Amino acid sequence: MRDHVSRAARAIPPSGIRRFFDLVQTMDGVISLGVGEPDFSTPWKAIDACMYALEQGQTSYTSNRGMPALRERITDDLARDFGLSYDPETEVIVTSGVSEGLDIAIRAVTDPGDEVLVAEPSYVSYSPCVTLAGGVPIAVPCIARDRFRLDPDRLMERVTPRSKALVINFPNNPTGAVMTASDLKGIADVVEDHDLVLLSDEVYGELSYEALHVPAATIGALRERTITLNGFSKAYAMTGWRVGYLCAPIELADAALKIHQYVMLCAPHMGQVAALAALRSAQAEKQAMVEEYRLRRNLIVAGLNRAGLACHVPEGAFYAFPSVEGTGLSDVEFAERLLAEEHVAVVPGSVFGAGGAGHLRCAYAVSREDLSEAVRRIERFVAGLGEQAAPTLETGQTAD
Repeated sequence: MRDHVSRAARAIPPSGIRRFFDLVQTMDGVISLGVGEPDFSTPWKAIDACMYALEQGQTSYTSNRGMPALRERITDDLARDFGLSYDPETEVIVTSGVSEGLDIAIRAVTDPGDEVLVAEPSYVSYSPCVTLAGGVPIAVPCIARDRFRLDPDRLMERVTPRSKALVINFPNNPTGAVMTASDLKGIADVVEDHDLVLLSDEVYGELSYEALHVPAATIGALRERTITLNGFSKAYAMTGWRVGYLCAPIELADAALKIHQYVMLCAPHMGQVAALAALRSAQAEKQAMVEEYRLRRNLIVAGLNRAGLACHVPEGAFYAFPSVEGTGLSDVEFAERLLAEEHVAVVPGSVFGAGGAGHLRCAYAVSREDLSEAVRRIERFVAGLGEQAAPTLETGQTAD
């Protein structure tokens, strides 16, 4: 039946993250730094609200756009925290996770043959979603020398008359990079000058350590050409609840809503109830998780640099992105041998695009005890290779 499979489905690769995750399931004693999922439980008040809703029989469809109370709370928080104004009735869609939001956003703006610029390294689904929409993904490299921020000059080099949109993700998965307001201003100039739509995945925005997250839509005139994607999976440890949201100008939101109506109808009712409760009552728990991630970040970055794997200090998300270029191994070889010999699972950086080659994604969403043991095993593995990687000025920093 291979001939009956669509060309688009044949063109996209299986998830490289899941490949390593599946390998881990076949082994004992593995410490996994592979999958980007919080090890915390969902805040109890969110769980309790969901259970009460279930007891009350709240298991039906909601509005396609999502529960009005949840949309109103989302817009209230955006206005209070960032001065961003959205109409909860027309410019917000509650989605089944950020993944669905990304998919419908890309399809809402992409025609066959359109080029969609993707800042890389990037989450593995961005380029495949562009391909499935009939578009052509164009990688824009973010490099270690720039602390993996998107440089406007490099963006300009990839823009062509066929360019339609730009996809960014800051704080970034897999690098932990963030963009300041000044950084985003340079990107905004390119986006506006070339009439692009900006798709900004900000699901890690609340996991920012050194400074408050800057939403892209707050910069210049970007609000009117930006689709902002966010959700509850990372900051509130709600990965399995599958609730995210999309905020956009009405024309873009309406286009995304039509696709959402046909492919999803609505996000899970009980998940939306839990998300609303999290926004109302779980801020202390969220902040406690952020502070714990900060401690873990400092632990793993210091350990990786000590091992000889040059690693910049991630300013957001919960990923370290060390270089293995000085070890004599490719990122894939390093990850495979580390798993086989030391039972530590990491993800090769090349999974996240060519810009990630020579690096590893190490998720520090595990306990400090496991993280310390993983670092010891990595140090032992690197020492055994006989070739230590020397940290460079740009990436070999230690955490405070």
